[in-house]
Amino acid sequence: MATEVKRLIKVRVEKGASFKRDGYGKKRQLSDSWRKPRGQHNKQREQKKAKGTLPKPGFGSPIAVRGMHPSGFFEALVSSEKDLEGLNPTTHAVRISGTVGDRKRAGLQEKAIGVGLKVLNAKVVKIPAAERPAEPKKEAKPKKEEKTSVKAKISAAISPKKEKAAAAEEKKAPVKVAKPAEKAPVKKAEKAKPAEAPAKKSAKKPAAEAKKAKPKAAAKQKTAKKSDSGVKKNE
Repeated sequence: MATEVKRLIKVRVEKGASFKRDGYGKKRQLSDSWRKPRGQHNKQREQKKAKGTLPKPGFGSPIAVRGMHPSGFFEALVSSEKDLEGLNPTTHAVRISGTVGDRKRAGLQEKAIGVGLKVLNAKVVKIPAAERPAEPKKEAKPKKEEKTSVKAKISAAISPKKEKAAAAEEKKAPVKVAKPAEKAPVKKAEKAKPAEAPAKKSAKKPAAEAKKAKPKAAAKQKTAKKSDSGVKKNE
């Protein structure tokens, strides 16, 4: 996009005004789309300050960018491949119609992009698996040989030499005869000690038991006392 076109689009944005019909925001059924006020006592028609501006000369955008998309291209509505003919990729951009189905849209998008046209409402189209073209099978790549490190190569070269040296040392070394394992001396069974006799009960019994054990002395018979006269009392 040329620098002059960019500057004019910026002027259009800064200069632009949004004209709203009278009564918008007061009644739900009224949209913000512009309608000219025609009432005899309408305050917007009389250009009262708080009622909003009217469209008049000076609010228009520069003629060079009038009707131009913000991207710097003029829009062209497309619904078939014939509509792509005669469009200039440097000045025109394509907008695919909403009535076009997914199957047709995929072909239109591919052709427009192939010609070099910009698609303003491009989208990813999901084609069912049954209709997709068969993809060619990829050839299996040969496996790469694993790179062996320098240390591994050196160790592989040294290992057979070490094995030969170890085998020669084994031949020279005298063979040690394993001695029979010494038997541990068997301990004689110790004589069983007689079990200790249970401690004798103490001959002395506690005082409480001793009292219980003693039989009670026979009660003495009371003899009636005699008086000096020899007569028994209470007779």
